[in-house]
Amino acid sequence: MLGDRSDLAAALDETLRYLASAEALEQVRRDPYWPKWASPWWRMTLLWELGLAAQIPRAVVDAMVDALRRRYLPVFPIADGELPAGADPHRHVICHCAAGTMFQVLHGCGVDVDAELPWMRGWFRRYQLADGGLNCDERAYARPDGKSSVVSTLPPLEAVLRCTRRPFADEDVRFLDRGAAYLLAHRLVRRAGGDREVIDPAWLQPCFPRFYHYDVLRGLSFVVEWADVRDRPLPHGPVREALALLERQHADVRGVQIRRRAVSTAGRTLAPTLRGTWAFVDRCDSFPLLDLVSEVGQVSRRLTDELERTRQRLESLRRRGLVPEALT
Repeated sequence: MLGDRSDLAAALDETLRYLASAEALEQVRRDPYWPKWASPWWRMTLLWELGLAAQIPRAVVDAMVDALRRRYLPVFPIADGELPAGADPHRHVICHCAAGTMFQVLHGCGVDVDAELPWMRGWFRRYQLADGGLNCDERAYARPDGKSSVVSTLPPLEAVLRCTRRPFADEDVRFLDRGAAYLLAHRLVRRAGGDREVIDPAWLQPCFPRFYHYDVLRGLSFVVEWADVRDRPLPHGPVREALALLERQHADVRGVQIRRRAVSTAGRTLAPTLRGTWAFVDRCDSFPLLDLVSEVGQVSRRLTDELERTRQRLESLRRRGLVPEALT
């Protein structure tokens, strides 16, 4: 996956050694998520995004499962009284995009997530809003017309679509179909009503790794895979627009370029203090492998392979009459 670059090999070795260390296990026990970006959560997620989940040491995988089981509430508090006394909303409540992401990481490590963390799949369905999406901002659930977030919605959808070891239950099908309809109603990147302008111009620039971040290729990959798996037709407009954008951006290079770095060390993160408490600080940590694989301007093999798989799925859909000839 990383080719023959010695700097990448050394950076990968550094991350694997860290994840196998007593320090990493203690960090997961102390808090499985915070601080960003160099803690085990983010290193494990990056390895999974690189297609290297099988190399993650089993001890840290087991520690992560145990921490998720022990630390997080099995609900997303949206009403008064749902957050128990003494619970920290930042450290004891998992958000939808975090749950959807780690579900996929652990699945990639060979964990039967439904058996080990049975609350997770039901969580996704429970917090799907009327418009078909989810929102990590609990205020959306206090309104009868609460709006979803594309960023919050996609990781749970990916988890259910790609990490189900049995035939889909009816509840899974409804969840996936409503979620896909939500993304398509937004044409993957646009507001659902009014002037239909792009929600966030950054979404037009592919990034890697994504962690929870969204881009047009990620959204396109999901809806095309959903249509392929569910044998459903795709509307021409959103798919044509996304493909045309990607072709214009990457026509002069052999593959998909990273156009933005989605993670920043200038952001805020919770971190432990010398007093044994936790507080927000204005500086995140990085690590060598993250720095190397997220360099803007490089052609990403993972993103390039993702676009190629999406094109192959579109061809399969075309042969079945589920997309127009013009899309392939």
